Amino acid sequence: MKKIVSIVSILLFVTAIKAQDKYFTKAGKIVFDATVPKSPEQITGVNKSITCVMDIKTGNLQFAVLMKGFEFERALMQEHFNENYAESNKFPKTDFKGTVQDNPSVNYSKDGVYNVHVKGTLTMHGQSKEVSAEGKITVKSGHVQLSSVFEVVLKDFGIEVPQLVADKVAKNAKITVDCSLDPLKG
Repeated sequence: MKKIVSIVSILLFVTAIKAQDKYFTKAGKIVFDATVPKSPEQITGVNKSITCVMDIKTGNLQFAVLMKGFEFERALMQEHFNENYAESNKFPKTDFKGTVQDNPSVNYSKDGVYNVHVKGTLTMHGQSKEVSAEGKITVKSGHVQLSSVFEVVLKDFGIEVPQLVADKVAKNAKITVDCSLDPLKG
């Protein structure tokens, strides 16, 4: 009986150690901005229910975004985004799987701000493309904050901007990511 208790205790300890390497949120924020410069009309959607998991030991990270979670200032913009561009019923989710390339230079046990480079695969609108972006990891009081701003070319993901609205919708969308991750409980 003591042997079984010892084995179970060791397994629970190992699981707890592995869980300490993982950080998670279901409340990350992504801003999608396809505003044309100098246009009076803002084409900006905000999604505050992004799921992100990061393994601080390996630098692997994954984001999942439900496209219908983007909220726009005007209901008509949101409808056009979901029906005409993102085609959210056909392609309900966008995801990113990648790695922090310079993860060994980040000290997750010490508060600080670290500039990093992330590479991975972005799958959006049924298309997968390799992407890379500069970002920032902020470690503070046991939490990990991820932030980045980068652009995606909509056409690369099969999203066409109709000529009729080409002067109102940018061909490249600026994506702003902001996620505060907490240790994943094991």
